[in-house]
Amino acid sequence: MLVATYVLRRLVGLLPSVLLLLFIVVFLIEIIPGDIIDLMLEEKSSNNPENRLILQKELGLDKSLPIRYLIYVADVARGDFGESLWTKRSVSEMIIGRVGVTMEIGVLSIIIGAIAGLIIGVISAVRQDSFLDYFLRSIATLGNSVPNFAIATGVVVLPALWWGISPNMRYVNWNEDPIAHFKIIILPSIVLSLGLATTLMRLARTTMLEVLRQDYIRTARAKGLKESRVLVQHAMKNAMIPVVTLLGLQIAFLLSGSVITEAVFAIPGVGRLLISSIGSRDYPVVQGIVVMIALFVMATNLVIDLSYAWLDPRIKFT
Repeated sequence: MLVATYVLRRLVGLLPSVLLLLFIVVFLIEIIPGDIIDLMLEEKSSNNPENRLILQKELGLDKSLPIRYLIYVADVARGDFGESLWTKRSVSEMIIGRVGVTMEIGVLSIIIGAIAGLIIGVISAVRQDSFLDYFLRSIATLGNSVPNFAIATGVVVLPALWWGISPNMRYVNWNEDPIAHFKIIILPSIVLSLGLATTLMRLARTTMLEVLRQDYIRTARAKGLKESRVLVQHAMKNAMIPVVTLLGLQIAFLLSGSVITEAVFAIPGVGRLLISSIGSRDYPVVQGIVVMIALFVMATNLVIDLSYAWLDPRIKFT
């Protein structure tokens, strides 16, 4: 009952954030350089004042900004994100058609990054101030210093320059060939996971060092428990709360990083759709993608908050 009440209260508390998000999305589209009407009139070779007024009315751009905002809020509340200005397809259908591959890459990168970051962080904490610890910390610092899009570009360009080898850039659907599909998405997933892994490694090391100095850890060791059991059952679970918090925040960075990564590896995901829509001034698609990503991040943060009570029974929902 407490959990349901807490979730309901959090959802109600998100309402102002969602309304502010929708206003920012509508307002930013208003100030983006370039005019979609000019592009569409040039496409039709009918750039004259009469056609401009007709097109403005069709697109709803003849209304004031507050009116367009209220209309957009009402449409989103019904689950309607509009339709593409160019293809006239539903924005929701366009995003749903591409979200699968983006989710695949995102989930794979989170799994790879979380497992690698936690294992390396624990090893670095257990072997504190050893050569291995310094080496792993140096790798983590380097990984945090290089952005994902630079790594993705290097992975594609450098092997082609040095050895004449380039990754397969022809996307294959899972239904056509699962093995070929996995080979295509694993490389961008690894690239996206590097930043997450190095960040989690540093935090996991810090929190593990703090936990390993606690009295209950010394008591567990004094009882003669195996070191592996002390680390896994007693230390790691209590060190996970800051790590889980950071993991939730990193999901937003993974989604933003996937925009460029998908473009570099020619993956037909939501990120690539966003870039192409920005280039063609397809505002409803851009708005829909931004809103859906933001709502996903909000939902993820709520799930992360709910996981705290499972990790630490002392935390109560109030």
